[in-house]
Amino acid sequence: MSIISGRDTPFEVTVPLLVIGGGACGLVAALAARDAGVDVVVVERDALPQGSTSMSLGALCASGSAEQRRHGVDDGADRFFDDVMAKTGGHADPLLARLVGARSGPTLDWLSQKHGVPLLLETGWKPAFGHSVMRMHVTPGRTGQDLMQRLLSACQAAGVDILTSAHVTDIHADGERVTGVRLGRPDGSVEDIGCQALILATCGFGGNAAMVRRFIPTMADAPYFGWEGNQGEGIAWGQALGAALADMDAYQGLGLLASPAAIDVNPRFLIEGGIQVNRLGARFAHELEDVSGAGARVIAQPDGLAWVIYDQRIHESCASLPQYVALREAGGVRQADGVAALAALAGIEPAGLSATLAQVATHIADGGVDAFGRRFTGPVLAPPYYAIRVTGALFHTQGGLVVDADARVQRASGGSLPNLFAGGGAARSIGGPGPSGYLPGAGLCMAVTLGRVAGDAAARLLAAT
Repeated sequence: MSIISGRDTPFEVTVPLLVIGGGACGLVAALAARDAGVDVVVVERDALPQGSTSMSLGALCASGSAEQRRHGVDDGADRFFDDVMAKTGGHADPLLARLVGARSGPTLDWLSQKHGVPLLLETGWKPAFGHSVMRMHVTPGRTGQDLMQRLLSACQAAGVDILTSAHVTDIHADGERVTGVRLGRPDGSVEDIGCQALILATCGFGGNAAMVRRFIPTMADAPYFGWEGNQGEGIAWGQALGAALADMDAYQGLGLLASPAAIDVNPRFLIEGGIQVNRLGARFAHELEDVSGAGARVIAQPDGLAWVIYDQRIHESCASLPQYVALREAGGVRQADGVAALAALAGIEPAGLSATLAQVATHIADGGVDAFGRRFTGPVLAPPYYAIRVTGALFHTQGGLVVDADARVQRASGGSLPNLFAGGGAARSIGGPGPSGYLPGAGLCMAVTLGRVAGDAAARLLAAT
């Protein structure tokens, strides 16, 4: 990963716009550029574009969408901004928070109406974890793989060229201005492609152990549940060109990775009244307060494990979730008619689990707030009971290049780099520093929204030059 400096580089071919990374951000950026009449090429390292998007639940938050209005949800840029700033204690970038609040809903509407990528409001995901209203949107298949397939189909229909098995190793630049990229092929051959503008959509650095240890030391030894190709190249290239970085210790660290099945468990099990206990049967946190910081809390429990406890009502509500279907098929769900039997199956201390369930029932009955600050609204968990064993993990990083309202990469010394844009995990997100400001669905929301912003802005820049 380096910058090759030079003027008048003899490129084999030159295109107006290059996008590095064929995940959600890169594909949406390419669609936006094509809508503006710009010829664009997406360069993807893997043989099949997948990345972090394909591993995700496929859910993204958005405000002011047509889907929200259809369901009577009163939301908009101001409410989204207020939720982000409250969740982050005022530490999120206010410019980005307002930008995403204003552009996320219209971006989803555009994808649906213009490009046939329907993103439906997930009404089963009630407001929680910092969202004051229902904002989670999913494609009909309700997986990240389904979202990726629909975006790839849309790109094909729009005439977007995607080079796969093309690993960008270096950036060509004339001073601060990007002039092209060098990429390697599996057969060892090297190609140099010129461009007039470049969008970095390379995601974050969760797969780069050295960068994680440097910027997020608390999660350096945690399991990583993300795309191994997330090596932070885009961040490194931007920094080498003089870009500013921010919130590099920010990450999503969920405590809901099924163990040993390695399938992510949907937070809906907790939102709908489930609880999380350690092997002693004791709860250890407010399950709905800090979804991203939960990863470190679970890892801190005995054996680094916890269990999600829920009942038949919640099981039936979540039964069709694709990840839950896969988890049941993998044998990752325990079920029993009584507390003692469930504890024996799951390896939980039965007395502790029984006491915890009794305490939760009491809180529901009296309507009070428990020691962790959670107010249970019921109904009481009732047999048969279910348990899923989980651990904590680093899912993806949230810090990166500082960008402006056009997704244009900003210099550390101030001002914008001339023709470099960034989105997705390569750019700073809206969660502020650390893990606790993360809002569910914000990762994909940033990828999709900044992708469109970057594609639109790059097209305007090219039109002006």
